[in-house]
Amino acid sequence: MEQGLMHIYCGDGKGKTTCAFGLALRCAGTGARVRIAQFLKGGTTGEVEAMRHLPNVEILRAKQGTKFTFQMDEAEREQAKQDHMALLDRAFSDTQGLCMLVLDEIMAACSSGMVEEAHLLELIENRPEQLELVLTGRNPSPQLLALADYVTEMKKVRHPYDRGIAARSGIER
Repeated sequence: MEQGLMHIYCGDGKGKTTCAFGLALRCAGTGARVRIAQFLKGGTTGEVEAMRHLPNVEILRAKQGTKFTFQMDEAEREQAKQDHMALLDRAFSDTQGLCMLVLDEIMAACSSGMVEEAHLLELIENRPEQLELVLTGRNPSPQLLALADYVTEMKKVRHPYDRGIAARSGIER
């Protein structure tokens, strides 16, 4: 079996999740098992609904409230952290036969305090050697960047949100 590599899709531009899901689709299309864990995201999105139709793709998501992390009180933050840490552990559990693991918005989960980066780094270091790992989000730490084999930065040049245009179904969500 081939050595699994680590990918990071980061930056302030659109396309990090789209790119990760595209890679997951490519991997699943070969018949390989893929697991996608989404952090800090709730609600229905086109990419999640499409992936749910593939029998060899598993989607894991944290329990999601209606607030952003910066709007939460201390008790809500602690519960959200527990939920996200449990999601991280679930993502890395039972990886026998798993070809790819996508950790969508994991960098934001770390920077917002919902995931302890030290624990993430330990899980990455101890993953099965054939497991391909894909991380997305803004501002990866120097430690994560040092572990990555691929680093792709999406740079925003222009975005409709800056003109007040909200995320549209099937395009941004």
